[in-house]
Amino acid sequence: MIHRHFVIYKPYGYLSQFMSHDSKQQSKKFLGELYNFPKNIMAIGRLDEKSEGLLLLTTDGKTSDYINSQKIEKEYYAQVDGDIPVEAIEQLKQGIEIGFEGKKYKTKPCKAFKLEKNLQLPERSKKIRDDRHGPTSWVSIILREGKFRQVRKMTSAVGFPTLRLVRVRVGKIQLNDMLPGEVIEVDTFS
Repeated sequence: MIHRHFVIYKPYGYLSQFMSHDSKQQSKKFLGELYNFPKNIMAIGRLDEKSEGLLLLTTDGKTSDYINSQKIEKEYYAQVDGDIPVEAIEQLKQGIEIGFEGKKYKTKPCKAFKLEKNLQLPERSKKIRDDRHGPTSWVSIILREGKFRQVRKMTSAVGFPTLRLVRVRVGKIQLNDMLPGEVIEVDTFS
């Protein structure tokens, strides 16, 4: 069987699925609206509706399992509420206690650092408050795990809630200059 692989920039406001039979989700936007994907396509990992950025899709379950494993880094840029200090970034790096499935969970150590403000990211479809309402800052967080809403929970746990979250890298694959909604078919993810 010949497998197909896609790299997409999941826009803000889209679910990381192709359709839903849930009556509450009928007004939602799905990935299938962006491109005519093959029937047996699956998202490798997920980004929640309010997150955006790099999402890989494949028809190969083994490839999906490998990329979802803790062997592959995933990098996120998070715009946080406030000017995040070095101490909070150090807490993120060492692992922090968050809630997961109704229990306390300590995240694994990760890489994290503050970014310069003038990132080259496309405008988000829904505006984020600007600095007139207080400062914001950007942080890069590089994980090898991916619990539900983990980055958002981590930044909140150190006192700096996430306002915008963009996944910019999975392994060696980078978002680069892709635009929201853009879909590229690739031969392989290596």
